Amino acid sequence: METSETELMLKGYGLTTAELFYRMPDYQSVLNSYLWQDYDLAPDHPKLFEFIEFWQREIEGPLHSVRFTHRKLIAPGEWRNVTGEFTLH
Repeated sequence: METSETELMLKGYGLTTAELFYRMPDYQSVLNSYLWQDYDLAPDHPKLFEFIEFWQREIEGPLHSVRFTHRKLIAPGEWRNVTGEFTLH
């Protein structure tokens, strides 16, 4: 069963974006980059490390480096209970 993005955010997941730099298989002196993005749990980042392991196992271009950032999109202080509504005109 697929979990919605909102449910993941409420469970503490945040958006992780990674830029993977890798060497071209035929031209080892050329670096290329690949962007990866998914909802993941900080600080362990299990989905990111699973993807890196997949890359090392299945992709021919060897990784040079990985740069990533993580942002929680919903924090506990951002929720408010709205009890009223104003209607104009």
